[in-house]
Amino acid sequence: MYVYILKSRVTPSKYYVGITDDIEVRLEEHNSGQTFSTRDHRPWKMDMYFWFDNPLAAARFEKYLKTGSGREFSKRHFR
Repeated sequence: MYVYILKSRVTPSKYYVGITDDIEVRLEEHNSGQTFSTRDHRPWKMDMYFWFDNPLAAARFEKYLKTGSGREFSKRHFR
Protein backbone atom coordinates (compact mmCIF):
# COMPACT_ATOMS: atom_id res chain seq x y z
CA MET A 1 0.00 0.00 0.00
CA TYR A 2 1.12 3.54 -0.73
CA VAL A 3 0.59 6.55 1.47
CA TYR A 4 0.94 9.63 -0.69
CA ILE A 5 1.03 13.41 -0.44
CA LEU A 6 -0.24 15.49 -3.34
CA LYS A 7 0.48 19.16 -3.91
CA SER A 8 -1.85 21.41 -5.88
CA ARG A 9 -0.28 23.00 -8.95
CA VAL A 10 -2.68 25.98 -8.84
CA THR A 11 -2.71 26.49 -5.05
CA PRO A 12 0.79 25.42 -3.91
CA SER A 13 -0.14 25.78 -0.24
CA LYS A 14 -2.73 22.97 -0.61
CA TYR A 15 -1.73 19.39 0.09
CA TYR A 16 -3.69 16.16 0.23
CA VAL A 17 -2.79 12.91 2.02
CA GLY A 18 -4.22 9.60 0.85
CA ILE A 19 -3.70 5.85 0.61
CA THR A 20 -3.93 3.52 -2.39
CA ASP A 21 -2.60 0.33 -3.89
CA ASP A 22 -2.20 1.90 -7.37
CA ILE A 23 -0.58 5.32 -7.20
CA GLU A 24 -0.79 6.18 -10.91
CA VAL A 25 -4.51 5.42 -11.18
CA ARG A 26 -5.23 7.31 -7.97
CA LEU A 27 -3.41 10.46 -9.16
CA GLU A 28 -5.40 10.28 -12.40
CA GLU A 29 -8.63 10.05 -10.38
CA HIS A 30 -7.69 13.15 -8.39
CA ASN A 31 -6.81 15.11 -11.52
CA SER A 32 -9.96 14.09 -13.40
CA GLY A 33 -12.21 15.38 -10.61
CA GLN A 34 -13.44 11.99 -9.41
CA THR A 35 -12.43 12.81 -5.82
CA PHE A 36 -14.73 15.41 -4.30
CA SER A 37 -12.27 16.64 -1.67
CA THR A 38 -9.54 17.46 -4.21
CA ARG A 39 -11.68 18.66 -7.11
CA ASP A 40 -11.35 22.41 -6.41
CA HIS A 41 -7.54 22.56 -6.44
CA ARG A 42 -6.74 20.53 -9.58
CA PRO A 43 -4.39 19.71 -11.12
CA TRP A 44 -2.33 17.86 -8.54
CA LYS A 45 1.21 16.58 -8.65
CA MET A 46 2.71 13.80 -6.61
CA ASP A 47 4.80 15.44 -3.90
CA MET A 48 5.93 12.19 -2.27
CA TYR A 49 4.84 8.68 -1.46
CA PHE A 50 5.77 5.88 0.91
CA TRP A 51 5.41 2.14 0.29
CA PHE A 52 4.26 -0.18 3.09
CA ASP A 53 4.21 -3.98 2.92
CA ASN A 54 1.78 -3.93 5.83
CA PRO A 55 -1.62 -2.37 4.96
CA LEU A 56 -2.41 -1.74 8.63
CA ALA A 57 0.83 0.22 9.08
CA ALA A 58 0.01 2.22 5.94
CA ALA A 59 -3.48 3.06 7.22
CA ARG A 60 -2.07 4.13 10.57
CA PHE A 61 0.55 6.36 8.93
CA GLU A 62 -2.06 7.98 6.66
CA LYS A 63 -4.33 8.60 9.64
CA TYR A 64 -1.42 10.12 11.58
CA LEU A 65 -0.46 12.45 8.70
CA LYS A 66 -4.03 13.78 8.70
CA THR A 67 -3.84 14.82 12.38
CA GLY A 68 -2.56 18.17 13.58
CA SER A 69 0.72 16.71 14.82
CA GLY A 70 1.05 14.66 11.62
CA ARG A 71 0.63 17.78 9.48
CA GLU A 72 3.32 19.54 11.52
CA PHE A 73 5.59 16.49 11.22
CA SER A 74 5.04 16.51 7.45
CA LYS A 75 5.85 20.22 7.16
CA ARG A 76 8.99 19.86 9.27
CA HIS A 77 10.38 16.75 7.59
CA PHE A 78 8.99 16.55 4.07
CA ARG A 79 8.58 20.10 2.78
